[in-house]
Amino acid sequence: MVHEMGHFVTARRAGIKVDEFGFGLPPRIVGFYKDENNKWQRVGLKTKETGRTIWSVNWLPLGGFVKIKGEQGEASTDTDSFVNKSVWRRIWVISAGVTMNLFLAVVLLSIGFAVGVPQTIDSQNLPAGVRVRDRQIRVVEILSESPAAKAEVKTADTIKSIDGQEFTAVEAVQEYLAGKTDTPVTIVLRRGNEELTKELTPQTLAETQKVGIGVALIQTAIISYPWYTAWWHGLVETFKMIGGIIFAFFLMIKNLIISHQLVGEVYGPIGIATLVGDAARLGFLYALQFTAILSIIIAVINFLPFPSLDGGRVFFLVLEGLRKKPVNQKLENLMHNIGFALLMILLLLVTFKDIARLSAGLFSQFGG
Repeated sequence: MVHEMGHFVTARRAGIKVDEFGFGLPPRIVGFYKDENNKWQRVGLKTKETGRTIWSVNWLPLGGFVKIKGEQGEASTDTDSFVNKSVWRRIWVISAGVTMNLFLAVVLLSIGFAVGVPQTIDSQNLPAGVRVRDRQIRVVEILSESPAAKAEVKTADTIKSIDGQEFTAVEAVQEYLAGKTDTPVTIVLRRGNEELTKELTPQTLAETQKVGIGVALIQTAIISYPWYTAWWHGLVETFKMIGGIIFAFFLMIKNLIISHQLVGEVYGPIGIATLVGDAARLGFLYALQFTAILSIIIAVINFLPFPSLDGGRVFFLVLEGLRKKPVNQKLENLMHNIGFALLMILLLLVTFKDIARLSAGLFSQFGG
C-alpha cells in the first residue's frame, strides 16, 4: 500500500487524475468517492469512473492498485491524463512506488536501530555508544534425522541451558556437546513464551563428521544505536540489502541458465504470510526487520525491466525519450499484458508450491 501511495501522491502532484485507489485486487466489494459537495458517495462493481478518485475495497487481498487516467494511452488530449505529461514527469510517477518502498525500509530500519534491532553478534568489539542486551543462542537450522530433529527441536528455539549450565557463546556450546558423545544431555529451550526440556544424545553426524545434536547455532542480541546515528545505519543497511538482493537474483538466474536448477526457495503470498508469522513469533523487532526486507525485495523486483512491472514501464519511457517519439501504444500495451499474464501464471505456480510446502508441514506434524 505504501508503494501504491507513492504512485498516487506523485500523480496528483503532477496534475494527473487518479481514477481509483484500490485496497486488494478486483473484483470490487465496495467503493466510495467524494462528490462536489465533499460528501461520500457509494459506487458498485460496474462503476468504472467518476469525477473524483474512487477508493475501493476488493476481493483479492494481494496488496492494492492505483488506476491512473491515461496510463494505457487513452485520453491523450486531456490535460489531466498521464500520457499528456512529459517523459520525465511520467518516469517520476512510475518510479515513486519503488522510491516509497525504499523510504519505508529506511524508516523501519532506523526505528529498529534506535529502539534495538536483533543482530547476529560475534567476539568482535562493537562501536562506542552501542548498547547490547538480551544475548541469546538460537537454532537457525536443523539436520534431518539428527538427534535434534527427532526430539522436535524447532528453528528459532533459544538454548537456555544444557545440563543446568548456561552458555554465552556458540563455540562453548559446541565444545560441551562434542565432549558428550553418546551421553544423554538435558537441554532447556525457550520457544515463544514457553520453556521446553529435551533430552538428546550427541552423536557423530554423517554430514559434518563432528559430534553434535544436528543444529546450526548463532548468537544474537538486541543492538541499539544512539538516535542521532540510527538513521544513518538504517540508510546504509538499506543499500546493503539492495546489493545483497540484486546479487541473489543474479546467482539464481545464473544457476538457472547454467545448471537448470533453482537455488533457494521462492515464496508467493501464502509462503510470505508464513514467514511473517515466523518473524512475529520471534518478536516485534524481528517482524519490523522482516517488513523492511520485504519492502526492499518488492522495490527491486518492481524495478526489473520486465513488461507490466514499473521497471518495464520506465524502460519504454526511456526509449520514448531517446527516440523523441512515443513507442507504438498498442505494441506496448500488448507487451505489458503478456508480461502481466506471465506474472500471474508464475504467481499461481508459486502459490501452489506454497500450499504443497504448507501441507507437507501440517502432515508431518500429524505424523503423515
